Amino acid sequence: MRKVRYFLSLIFVIFSCTVNKEPIFIKVDAIKIISYDADMVTLKAVAFFENPNDVGGKISADSLNIFVNNIAVAEVFLENFKVPAKNEFSIPLTANIPTKKLLNTNKNGLLGGLLNSLITNKVNVRIKGNLDYVVFGFKKEFLIDKTEVIKINF
Repeated sequence: MRKVRYFLSLIFVIFSCTVNKEPIFIKVDAIKIISYDADMVTLKAVAFFENPNDVGGKISADSLNIFVNNIAVAEVFLENFKVPAKNEFSIPLTANIPTKKLLNTNKNGLLGGLLNSLITNKVNVRIKGNLDYVVFGFKKEFLIDKTEVIKINF
């Protein structure tokens, strides 16, 4: 009898938690260059979500790429992020872009890319790919596709 009570209590707890809803993807925003030097440019963006579930989960990056002037230059780095229950949350997305790749995104090559960046001080940045949310075997993919013109301050 005691085992039956424990089993029924466990079943009640499991089914009373809301897990069947997926987190709500709000937006990707705040794309900016946070550091740059001769070898590497570090780009940061923030993805905003809301989790209506009573339990959390994990979000990981699945082939989330950075495009500069429509040329793939880097992949976004994201450690598995623990999703809080019943809360709005944001995930920092960072990418390290080799300066050589960034300057080669112009059809005129390295020198043309450098001159174009110096003249306009702007770069067209696109983040495109998937973020995967996983909880108790339930998996949801969020398609990320955000384009923004970033001003470069030398």
